[in-house]
Parts: sequence; C-alpha cells; structure tokens
Amino acid sequence: MIKRSKASAGYKHSNPIISVILCIVALIQVFPLYWMITLSLKSNQEVYGENLIGLPRNWEWDNYLTAVSRGNVGHYFLNSAIVTVATILFTLLLSAMVTFAIVRLKWRFSGVVYSIFLLGLMLSIQAVLLPLYVMLKGILNTYWALILPYVAFALPTSVLLMVGAMRDLPRELEEAAFIDGANVYRIFFHVVLPLLKPIMAAVAILTYLNTWNELMLAVTFVSGEDFKTLTVGINDLVGKYSTDWGVMGAGLTIATIPSVALFALLSNNIRKSLTLGAVKG
Repeated sequence: MIKRSKASAGYKHSNPIISVILCIVALIQVFPLYWMITLSLKSNQEVYGENLIGLPRNWEWDNYLTAVSRGNVGHYFLNSAIVTVATILFTLLLSAMVTFAIVRLKWRFSGVVYSIFLLGLMLSIQAVLLPLYVMLKGILNTYWALILPYVAFALPTSVLLMVGAMRDLPRELEEAAFIDGANVYRIFFHVVLPLLKPIMAAVAILTYLNTWNELMLAVTFVSGEDFKTLTVGINDLVGKYSTDWGVMGAGLTIATIPSVALFALLSNNIRKSLTLGAVKG
C-alpha cells in the first residue's frame, strides 16, 4: 500500500513557534484599531479613570452623533471624498498619458521629461510648502487648492510605476490597431489603458492612501469650513483647554472606515496590484 506524502495531500504542519509569533504580531497590529473603537464609545470620565484600555462600561453611542452634528464630521467626510476621487482620476489619466508619450511616442526629449518626473520623487512637501502657498494664493480655500498639489506629488511615483509596466506590454496589439486604421487616441484609450488596469489599480490605491490621510497641505491651504477635509476637521476637535476624547475617537473611527473596508473587500487585488507595481517598477 502506497502512502501519500503530506505534500501531495496538500497538508502541511505549521511551526507552532512561528504561529505564536504571528499571532502576537497580529494582536499588536489590531490593538490600535480596538483601542480607537473602544475610545469612541467612552466618556471623558471613563477615559481619565481606570478604564483606558478595557471595554466601555457605558456604551456612549451618542459620541458618533455628536461627531457628525457638532463636529461636522459628515461634511468633512464628503469634502475628503471629493478631493480624493478627483485626485485619483486626474492622477490616473495624466500619468497614463505621460507614460504613453514617454514609452511609445518617438520624440527627442522623452528621456529628459522622464528624468524630470523622477526628480519629483526627491521633493518633500515641507520643502515646497511656501512656494506652493504663493502659487496657489488665488485658489486657496477651494477644492483645487488641494487637488492640484496632490496630483503633482502623486505623478512622479505613478509615472515610475506605469513606465515599467508599459515597457513590458507587447507592441503588436498597438501595431495591429494602427493597421486597422485606429489613430493614436483610439490606440491609447481602447488598447493601452485596458492593458494598464493592474498597475493603475496599484497607483489608485497608493494615491488614495496618500490623499485621504494627508494633513499638512490641507491645514495650510484650506481654512474655511466649507472645504475642510476630514483630517483637518478631526484635528480641530482637539480643544485648547479640554478635549472630548470619545467624540475624537468617533471621528477617527469614521475616517478609518473607508480604508478598512477597502482592504477587507479588495485585499487580494490590492496585494497583486502592489506586487505587480513593485516588480514592474
């Protein structure tokens, strides 16, 4: 009688030590999320008392209503969504067009333009904050005061990733479309863009993370209530003399929900797209 090996049966014992270490690491990673959610359901008396880490003794669900009504978190959430979606769309379209021009079109300064975009990777927000403020002085306290610099800072990384991916795309499909009578615009929108979907997903995810969580530009370029983003609004919940930590925790939880939902629903696609972007770049 032939015994099947464990490998052929698709079964493999895991190392208990490694399992324990991974469980500890997982608990460390999950703990800030647990602490934030429990904080959002506590009163200040309980936070300053002896129950900072444990489950709430009195579940203060009103903290969420207070964050949305008095803290205006709902309006800030909408502003962040508008800015983030617009930034992602502009970044994807512009970086794809620039990449197509650099990789596929034959012109003298394609290498120079690519080098200029790569130089943008070395710029930090702190170094260009004052020049940006002067340049955007006419559109401060608008959505465009955030969308334009966000797109500008996202383009270098996006172009870097897309150039690596487009160089590996077969030219035969584009040549066949050209023979069939397609012009450069139809080739770009109907042939190239569908092939770039995996790397565009990686770019969209990276752009989302950088835009949704950004604070420095948002607090500098937007001061009016109408256009404040979620990060600025939550930062304003900190009082000068006292802070309602339960309401603060509720605002942080609301701000975290989109990111957690995104990674929970698209975890496999996110992993594949980010891995592809790292390899191709």
